[in-house]
Amino acid sequence: MDTTQRTDQQRSADRRRRELLEAADRVVLRDGPQASMNAIAAEAGITKPILYRHFGDKGGLYAALAKRHTDALLDSLRAALDAPADRRERVESTLDTYLSAIEARPQVYRFLMHPAEGSTGGDQGFDVGKHSAPLLRRMGEELAQVIEERLDLGPGSQQLARVWGHGIVGMMHAAGDWWLGERPCSRAELVRSLADLLWGRLAAAGDKIGGPGF
Repeated sequence: MDTTQRTDQQRSADRRRRELLEAADRVVLRDGPQASMNAIAAEAGITKPILYRHFGDKGGLYAALAKRHTDALLDSLRAALDAPADRRERVESTLDTYLSAIEARPQVYRFLMHPAEGSTGGDQGFDVGKHSAPLLRRMGEELAQVIEERLDLGPGSQQLARVWGHGIVGMMHAAGDWWLGERPCSRAELVRSLADLLWGRLAAAGDKIGGPGF
């Protein structure tokens, strides 16, 4: 098989994988955590063994969907952090970007963060912690990198940036999960309250010379 044939086959496989993930997204938007491999296969117009061939099992499909949605969310968060505004406004914009994303697609959020709620039949044993924890860790590391690049935190800055990155992601996740379930206040009120919580040492930190301020 020559290089051109291999490239064409890879493109075809990548296209087919995107189509299957789009079918899975449609089912998740409809069914949330109860989305099943059977329903996704039916939506894609294929049999479940073919779906397994592409993703292995529900865990493999979950990981692919998680990467797809996390990539998009991280792009949005970076854009909010880099927007031309003062630091407080960017902090609020970043918090609002995350909360807006989970509010706009709550079924997708619940599938990614609470998939065990819908484990039935052949999907039994799907471990929420095994799959959602790496997603949160990735977001924490990405935010830590942004913080380290943009703020002058002095000695031990790398470790402090990682503490803040994971801490902020944990706060957003826990507060957002609670808020999405109970809706005790408006999104704007939650954003202001969380920003107030963060606005201690963050407000006093200096921007790195020559780089964009956080």
